[in-house]
Amino acid sequence: MVALQAASKHMREPPRAASRRARRGLARALVAAAALAGLMACAPARAPDATAPGTPTQPETARSNQPARATRHMIAAANPLAAEAGLAILREGGSALDAAIAAQMVLNVVEPQSSGIGGGGFLVHFSEASGDIIAYDGRETAPAATAPDRFLDASGVPMKFIDAVVGGLSVGVPGLLRMLEAAHRDYGKLPWRRLFEPAIGLAENGFSISPRLHASIAADRHLDTFDEARTYFYTPVGEAKAAGATLVNRPFAETLRAIAEGGADAFYEGEIARDIVRTVRAAPRHPSDMTEDDLAAYEAKPRAPLCLPYRFWLVCGMPPPTSGAIATLQTLGILQEFDLGALKPDSARAVHLIAEASRLAFADRNTFVADSDFVSVPTAALLDPRYLVERAKAISPEKSMGRAVPGDVFAESSHGAVAEREKGASTTHLSVVDADGNALALTSSIEGPFGSRLMVRGFLLNNQLTDFSFVSERDGALVANRVEGGKRPRSSMSPTIVFDGSGRPVLVVGSPGGSRIIGYVVKTLIGVLDWGRNVQEAIAAAHFVNRNGATDLEAGTPIEALKPELEALGHEVTLRALTSGLHAIAITEDGLLGGADPRREGRALGD
Repeated sequence: MVALQAASKHMREPPRAASRRARRGLARALVAAAALAGLMACAPARAPDATAPGTPTQPETARSNQPARATRHMIAAANPLAAEAGLAILREGGSALDAAIAAQMVLNVVEPQSSGIGGGGFLVHFSEASGDIIAYDGRETAPAATAPDRFLDASGVPMKFIDAVVGGLSVGVPGLLRMLEAAHRDYGKLPWRRLFEPAIGLAENGFSISPRLHASIAADRHLDTFDEARTYFYTPVGEAKAAGATLVNRPFAETLRAIAEGGADAFYEGEIARDIVRTVRAAPRHPSDMTEDDLAAYEAKPRAPLCLPYRFWLVCGMPPPTSGAIATLQTLGILQEFDLGALKPDSARAVHLIAEASRLAFADRNTFVADSDFVSVPTAALLDPRYLVERAKAISPEKSMGRAVPGDVFAESSHGAVAEREKGASTTHLSVVDADGNALALTSSIEGPFGSRLMVRGFLLNNQLTDFSFVSERDGALVANRVEGGKRPRSSMSPTIVFDGSGRPVLVVGSPGGSRIIGYVVKTLIGVLDWGRNVQEAIAAAHFVNRNGATDLEAGTPIEALKPELEALGHEVTLRALTSGLHAIAITEDGLLGGADPRREGRALGD
């Protein structure tokens, strides 16, 4: 344990200081230290699929269980146009970070219901040259004037969720652009302005509305509440614009041009900032107290990633204010006590063990995890291997424990936060590996479909503040994820990079899906690392998720057949649609294998 702590302490240094120390091979050192400390489990596991690469990806490969293949570089993103933009940047010699920015800006144009500059995100980046693993926090913040009763009605009762979402009150100060700019300063190769050109062209000249975007517009009952969104997304008679119709967004093209030339300052100060503030403060529903000072003061924060050995690998992810890495790593750490590789994939026994481990992780997550700048989060205690071994003893192979209770760890002034506030179904994720071996996982979001439904200068504003607990106290104790001015709401976004025993990245993965993101990512990691599935098979495999309640099984898939067996083990089982958006890249000795979630419209493309 001492060796592991000595190696990992450097990961807590700010990235610039770490770069000055030239910490080449930090991931390798950390894995070696973990092995010396005796923390690597000896349960058998298989290496990720190492099928030889072939020709550059064709779009239809994402619809089968065959991964996309490449030998040089690759991007997996949630829309073909975004993946194509990222690939074009990689072909120009751009870095993984450059490609991610270009793809993200295109996603803002063609998948506006999911993410964009009006929201935030988390990014985990690995540098091959230095060995640095850096986590960038671009989560939104609550306006400084935010009060504890923000989401209570006049009688002190929590607002209905959708009532809180629509309008200005739910809008957090966007963080995506500040985060991407900070990362570009560290790891960009091409000029900032070049990365905006694909999105500007699509916004200016138009793109075909995808079936998914059309379906999202048609299904939404609040998007036509506000004039700008109604004009953009609907016909004059109030119908959702049809799939295949051309959608042009010249106001957004102008916004992107300003940011391309002026950097993130053009967004956080000046006319764009004034228009954002004017829009949320004058919203006809639930006007906000956001100010221009809130925008000008926003900081994207570099943070030390969280890493934990899992069998023969090191799994690294994003620390608070997201709960993603803590819950993912806890689940995996608990499962190290069980030989999953010896079990049939997607069997009742395997699903039972994974669901039980997830119960324990979510019990801790819901109690202790929030913005660590405001709340004392006992991260080290929650990820201590000795603690996880003790937690694993609560799992019976023969019967579900039912609702799990949080562990006995210290967290000052925190108590059980409301678990069901994180909807986040319209988040997006992309993974990139460049020709130099740099790798990144970027998950970004405006939270719910179309965010707050408020649109300004061609982009939608988030509703991320509804990820806070609506109540500040429970049973006389403060809730960790309570709303406070300047605070970042808890998330479940889980951008993840996995390293092998030599410290080289072998898998980059993440997903949208609200608090179910954690389950989607865990399932995919186990599919690749324990069950030897290729990355596309692992993504496409049926979902099963437990958030310390019912065990959700993905409706319409073979896993439905497990319902009687799981119920016999004591599970309450729910069959439901589980629409993830997993996008991943496996890095093998023979090349890159990409996977895109068939539940959405993404692609993995590479050369």
